[in-house]
Amino acid sequence: MVLRPGNAVHVAERYVKSNESQIVGDAYQIANTIERDPELFANNRVHADLLFTKLAILTKDRGLQAAYIIDSHGHVLGSTKQRFLPDLAPPKPGDIAQASHGLIVIDANSKVGVVRGLIHMQALRDAYLLVVRTVDPQVLAYYQKTVDAVSEYKRLEQNRRQVELTFAALYGAVSLLILLAAIWLGLWAANNLVRPVSRLIRAAERVSHGDLKAQVEVDREDDEMGTLGRAFNRMTAELDTRRNELIHANQQLDERRRFTEAVLAGVSAGVVGLDRDGNVTIVNRAAARLLNSDPEELEGRHYAEAVPELSALIRRALHEPVARASGEVTVRRGLTVRNLSVQVSSEAGEGEAGFIVTFDDITDLVSAQRTAAWADVARRIAHEIKNPLTPIQLSAERLKRKYAREVSTDPDIFRQCTDTIIRQVSDIGRMVDEFSSFARMPAPTMRRENAHELVKHAVFLQRAGHPQVDFEVSSGPPIRFDCDGRLVTQALINVLKNACESIEARVAEGAEERGRIVIHLGADAARVVFSLTDNGIGLPHAERHRLTEPYVTTRAKGTGLGLAIVRKIVEEHGGEISLRDRENDESGAEVRLVFPLKQKAVREEEMGERNEERIADRA
Repeated sequence: MVLRPGNAVHVAERYVKSNESQIVGDAYQIANTIERDPELFANNRVHADLLFTKLAILTKDRGLQAAYIIDSHGHVLGSTKQRFLPDLAPPKPGDIAQASHGLIVIDANSKVGVVRGLIHMQALRDAYLLVVRTVDPQVLAYYQKTVDAVSEYKRLEQNRRQVELTFAALYGAVSLLILLAAIWLGLWAANNLVRPVSRLIRAAERVSHGDLKAQVEVDREDDEMGTLGRAFNRMTAELDTRRNELIHANQQLDERRRFTEAVLAGVSAGVVGLDRDGNVTIVNRAAARLLNSDPEELEGRHYAEAVPELSALIRRALHEPVARASGEVTVRRGLTVRNLSVQVSSEAGEGEAGFIVTFDDITDLVSAQRTAAWADVARRIAHEIKNPLTPIQLSAERLKRKYAREVSTDPDIFRQCTDTIIRQVSDIGRMVDEFSSFARMPAPTMRRENAHELVKHAVFLQRAGHPQVDFEVSSGPPIRFDCDGRLVTQALINVLKNACESIEARVAEGAEERGRIVIHLGADAARVVFSLTDNGIGLPHAERHRLTEPYVTTRAKGTGLGLAIVRKIVEEHGGEISLRDRENDESGAEVRLVFPLKQKAVREEEMGERNEERIADRA
């Protein structure tokens, strides 16, 4: 068993408490015995001798060393003290005051080795019983030493905590310093290890932003990071070289592309490029114009969707051993119809190459060929038909004059038949004249003409033959241009005649609106425009593009040469003709005849005269 300081103090305290408890019992017992003894208080007085004798006996019986009776001032009234006991100091006034309230006051003095107990005597007047028990002074000294030792131990214990706290603080400070030193050393070592990696990362970041001239600084060349840095530097140098080569090659390709685009944009033929999957990759401006589309609308689409009219030729080229195909194709875009001469050929190159589709607009060529062919036919027809027409007409007129009066049976029928023969021969003669005029169109004789006068002359001739039609001519300043006035007037008469026939056809269908033809003249710096608008039945949608070709007509009695002659006259003047519907979705048609203000020969002659004048001025 380990005896701790706390246990020693507890033992000493138990010893003192035991003596204190015992003396409390002794004091209470002695005081109670004295107060209840009738012999000591006989005849209302106290027998002092008997009291102290009794007190001495009780003190001895209880093992007490002395007993005192004192008053409230601490004066000793009597005692049973033994001689060897030293004199004791009187009780403190405070102890006497506590005893007067019925309490037993204990006082232990370790220096003299006594324990005192003070109790108030109720039966005696102003008397207090003070009993004394001696205790081994060495035991009390041990007790005191134990208490002092415990106090010292507690003080040392408290100091030990402070020392421990101080030591812990010093230990923490030292540990922190060591930790900081270790961290610093670790960071230093880590920086030495990470610095090459950081340089490599920064160089890689520069490379990622396009700086291929980034190089890594190599501190040591005998370790792995040095080898990695040298490899990185070689890689960036190689990449920079390859990039410069690619940039140069790309510049060359871009220059070639621009040159190719310039060539494609300048050629009059349409060019369409196809990849190996049949998707359109390139469309030049001529192709877009001929197909009436924008290049953006065609590029990226399959040829079957972009140019369905060319699909048959392209598929044929795909299956031909030489990968080539050619032919003529008719392309219709809205109201515009063009004849194209198409060539499909494979691209030169290795692997699966695409195709190049080239095509030219041969619409005018086809029309010219047809016109030339029909002109030859018209010349032959006119030659073959005109010879017998005159004898037939003369014979019919002679029969009518000679036998009209002699025929008695059905004279009306005779006269009607001869009139029919004469009239039909006249119609056939008129048609032959048209054939002849179309086949042998005279060369235009250019002179300066007034456009308004030409229009008035053509309108005057048609107004007399068609009184049911209103003619309206726009007024304006005089417009003069170079032309053959007779041919231009003929062209205007043909257009007006077609307009009047269109109005008559509309009236025949039951239209109540009066016929109306509006002729508008306009001009700019280079051309003059005749615009003729009618409210007739309008132009047919089918084969509209062929209405200006010979012998193409929609009327039962038409020859199909009127618009063909108009077109020929306009083209010989260097102009153009266009047919379109009337604006605002109204019934009718609009014909536009466009002529240049000055003919090429006249312009060349004027330029020559100006040059001669300049030379003369310089001379």
